[in-house]
Amino acid sequence: MLLQQFNDSDTAQLHAALRPCIDIQRWIDEITAARPYNTLSQLFSCAWAAATPFTTTEIAAAMAHHPRIGERAEGNSAEAALSRKEQSGVDQGNTALTKALADANRAYEEKFGQVFLIRAAGRTPEDILAALERRLANTSEQEAPIVAQQLREIAVLRLKGVMSE
Repeated sequence: MLLQQFNDSDTAQLHAALRPCIDIQRWIDEITAARPYNTLSQLFSCAWAAATPFTTTEIAAAMAHHPRIGERAEGNSAEAALSRKEQSGVDQGNTALTKALADANRAYEEKFGQVFLIRAAGRTPEDILAALERRLANTSEQEAPIVAQQLREIAVLRLKGVMSE
């Protein structure tokens, strides 16, 4: 979407375009309300600011939409397609890595009561596994801001993917 289209879109169209980035209505509303944007940089800065901070309730709601690392998101939604693209570097044919990710995911979920979340784009599967294993040593208090940061990165990265010059 071009910046001018973004600025000129009606609210419903814009909400539909933003929701796959992260399904947090306050974030979507803040970005929509701040239009018009003069530059993409201004839009991305606003998106980052709107995501800082996400509340505990917003994080929990957004986490409900994220598949486990190493698992392919099901369905035809824009969000599922984005997730599949972001996790495309995780080779399902590498059974040792797939098993290690599944085991570490299970341990993370048992410890923290939620799926492990990381911005997968730009990371190798080995990097993801190493981060997962490192973060298993965290307390819930240490992990919460990391999860929020990852959600912010994912949301803004997805927004950048929606936009074009």
